[in-house]
Amino acid sequence: MGGMRIGLNAQLLTLERSYRGAGINAYIYNLLRQLARLPSAHRYSVFLGERRFIEPRLRLHYSGWQTRRPSVRILWEQLVLPLALRQIEADLLHAMAFVAPLWETCPFVVTVYDLSFVHYPQLFRPLNRHYLSLFGRRSARRARRVITISESTRQDVIRAWGVPPERVDVVYCGVDPTFRPLPPAQLDAFRRQHGLPEHFVLFLGTLEPRKNLDTLLEAYALWCRAQPSAPLLVIAGAKGWYFQHVFASVERLSLDDRVRFVGYVPAEELPGWYGTADVFIYPSQYEGFGLPVLEAMACGTPVITSDRSSLPEIAGDAGCLVPPDDTLQLAESMRQVWNDRELRQAMRERGLARAARFSWEQTAHQTVACYDRALSD
Repeated sequence: MGGMRIGLNAQLLTLERSYRGAGINAYIYNLLRQLARLPSAHRYSVFLGERRFIEPRLRLHYSGWQTRRPSVRILWEQLVLPLALRQIEADLLHAMAFVAPLWETCPFVVTVYDLSFVHYPQLFRPLNRHYLSLFGRRSARRARRVITISESTRQDVIRAWGVPPERVDVVYCGVDPTFRPLPPAQLDAFRRQHGLPEHFVLFLGTLEPRKNLDTLLEAYALWCRAQPSAPLLVIAGAKGWYFQHVFASVERLSLDDRVRFVGYVPAEELPGWYGTADVFIYPSQYEGFGLPVLEAMACGTPVITSDRSSLPEIAGDAGCLVPPDDTLQLAESMRQVWNDRELRQAMRERGLARAARFSWEQTAHQTVACYDRALSD
């Protein structure tokens, strides 16, 4: 197939240090970088507002609109993007976050990360929830191809939105090579730099209700009562939304001296946090993929995570899987993994092998294959 002009809507891309820099942003950033590196006849035009993102091998179109604000981004997507696509004579649009313009000026594919706003509507701001529910469903039904980042999300899109199975492709996220086991001397230096104890367990993710931190704290409190020598719990991640209850739970459970909040973690520090932790705990209620689970495994850290949505799919046989609403089992799993050094070593080895199966280069290759299928439909 000859080269085509592909437009990519990357208005959600940000390089700022906040909760907006996680999740979807990581997918967009890494996919753009890898598309630029692939030998391909396609030509890529990227529409974005983040002027600090520079990639000479892509044609970048910076928006003059303040698209970091959701209401402005919605207007831009629906009013400006169709005109921009017509101006560059795009053959295909990749809507990189749920929604494509109602006014179609070219065929499109759309990436759907998860349907958390369908399953847990009470956890989302009304504007975001309604826009994603109404426009996302419409976009998925009209798209030439729908890309999901797990089989779990693929099944959600088929069941909840009625998209024909043959039009939904699974393209897994990758893991950057910087996520790897670090030398002991480097880990020791990281501990000293951040004032960390020799042993601790880690949660890392945006502080929001879906991450299930209340259950984690309840389970950790049970563990501490049963085993007073239990290690420190470090909670890393930016404040998202409806996060205040997390701090209230720490106070209510009298865990002030046993839980440490470190806030947003810059991307370059992530391997150090994963690598110095003895166990990574991620009891999320629902994930489209669960990138922190993959990153932790790639760093050689044993993982305890939920047995729901995509998380068993990503962790495979490398993780300890626990029902996210079972406080007692989570507490027991933390205690058991922490106390069994041989089990942690076996989980470390399985995690490294599991993580080696994922790469952003593979993500880019499979995405281009979706473009080709869409263009030939």
